Amino acid sequence: MKPIIDILEQRVFKTIAEVTGTAAPAIVKPTQDSKFGDYQANGIMSLAKKLKQNPRQLAQEIVNQLDVSDMCASPEIAGPGFINFHLKADWLAQSLTESLKDQDRLGVDPLASPPTTVIDFSGPNIAKQMHVGHLRSTIIGDVIARILDFWYNDPNKVIRQNHIGDWGTQFGMLTRYLDEQRKTSDPQHLADIKDMEDFYRRSKELFDSDPEFARQSREYVVKLQSNDKHVKFNWEAIRNASLRHCHEIYNQLNVLLSKEDIRGESFYNEELSSVISVLSVANLIEESDGAQCVFLEGFKSKNGDPLPLIVQKSDGAYLYATTDLAAIRYRVDELRAQRIIYVTDSRQKLHFEMIFACARKAGWVDDNIKLEHVPFGSVLGGDGKPFKTRSGENIKLKDLLDEAETRARKIVEEKNPDLDETLKQQIAHAVGIGAVKYADLSNNLVSDYVFDWDKMLAMEGNTAPYLQYAYARIRSIFRKGDINEDELLAKDHPLMLNEPEELTLAKLLLRYGEIIETVARDLRPHLLTNYLFDLAQAFSGFYTNCPVLKVEESIRTSRVLLCLITARTLEHGLHLLGINTPDQM
Repeated sequence: MKPIIDILEQRVFKTIAEVTGTAAPAIVKPTQDSKFGDYQANGIMSLAKKLKQNPRQLAQEIVNQLDVSDMCASPEIAGPGFINFHLKADWLAQSLTESLKDQDRLGVDPLASPPTTVIDFSGPNIAKQMHVGHLRSTIIGDVIARILDFWYNDPNKVIRQNHIGDWGTQFGMLTRYLDEQRKTSDPQHLADIKDMEDFYRRSKELFDSDPEFARQSREYVVKLQSNDKHVKFNWEAIRNASLRHCHEIYNQLNVLLSKEDIRGESFYNEELSSVISVLSVANLIEESDGAQCVFLEGFKSKNGDPLPLIVQKSDGAYLYATTDLAAIRYRVDELRAQRIIYVTDSRQKLHFEMIFACARKAGWVDDNIKLEHVPFGSVLGGDGKPFKTRSGENIKLKDLLDEAETRARKIVEEKNPDLDETLKQQIAHAVGIGAVKYADLSNNLVSDYVFDWDKMLAMEGNTAPYLQYAYARIRSIFRKGDINEDELLAKDHPLMLNEPEELTLAKLLLRYGEIIETVARDLRPHLLTNYLFDLAQAFSGFYTNCPVLKVEESIRTSRVLLCLITARTLEHGLHLLGINTPDQM
């Protein structure tokens, strides 16, 4: 079924057109206070002003002709012309019954004619281990991709792109250092470099201290750019070793990025000169202090001077901007993208604004293609500064995730020491990794947030463990009641929504499609985490006030069905966040 908000929007919109002859949005939103109803149409006041009519009188004319009797009680007019809607219990019950039959989509309609969408996220640098700074881009991008996968319901419409940093002058140093290591190291060790961070640091130390090594490293840059077989072999060995470490992290994080999704800087290397040529032909290139630049309208420096987008340095070297422009051309021309989403930290906001403006000015992107930057804030320590080790180094992401699982394992041992060892580890993994991801995703993306182990692993409050426990508690109801889901769903059972807590839970469950649609359009994952937290709280209120197993059979069955829909929704929503749901906690 369509989201309730869309059903009401369409009906009120149609009635507005019939009454006034004007196509105007109803602007239907959930009410802020449930005592005024469940939904509210707010568009009448602006329309009345435009038509020079009394807003309450216009609202009354619309209500007189509006037919929502199948799903709502009689609409009420409030204030200067709001229209309030109260959903009927029997309509809610019937709608939930229908969603029960749709186990895969929970009654959520897919988007008709979804656009081909490219999502650029994660983007680690080769020859360096992933650190905490890579956490947000990786998991935010993964969630956006998962949600669009579900909403589009077409596996060919969402294209993940991992734009890794695998090209540049530093690879002359690294490929030369690999040859240096071959003189003293076991070849097998070199085939799988264990500590990329250490490898990079030692090569940099040698580069800074040995002029001859530095000279040879610069020669290796030229050889790499010329596709010298030996240097290219070294480059691939370093690249592959780095990517193995990255994909171990992706697997631990339950992030859906594969090797096939990699499109690194090296992929676009041969297209960079073409970018400059095409911009020159379009008369967009201007020389400034020897560099090739594009000056775009509306971009100024702090002093008010025109701000250049530098696409080629005076020494002929290309920049990130050149590669990003080449990537846009590839994504539009080859992947046929209609929507391109970049997930990077907020410090790159201006960079992408200029890249998007340049691509449009060059004519590579028309008005039918949507370019979006999803900026995010920083992960902070308890001191309010960027989250680092005591020595000031970036925290390796592998170490962070391992610690999350270790801390979660201690909690499992304390609360349920009799569980099987394998099960303990499975729960520790789900809870530890889920806690880290949820703590990040539950914040407004543009905000910085403080990394706090105690808060994120808490069993109370807006945390992953709280939601996972809510799910596990529902599964325990089925175990205690010896309830077989297949047998339960084999027959049609009426849902009865008589108690306030039952109605509250039912209304929230039917908002799931609305939340999915909003997150998919606005790219704000915290709206989904907030919804799931509200749902878990509503279930807690229902469970406290409405006995499930120890009531007469008809009420028992109805409430068990409510439990089942809630469990499915929690599980599905957490899955879209990339978080596992253990049956036991």
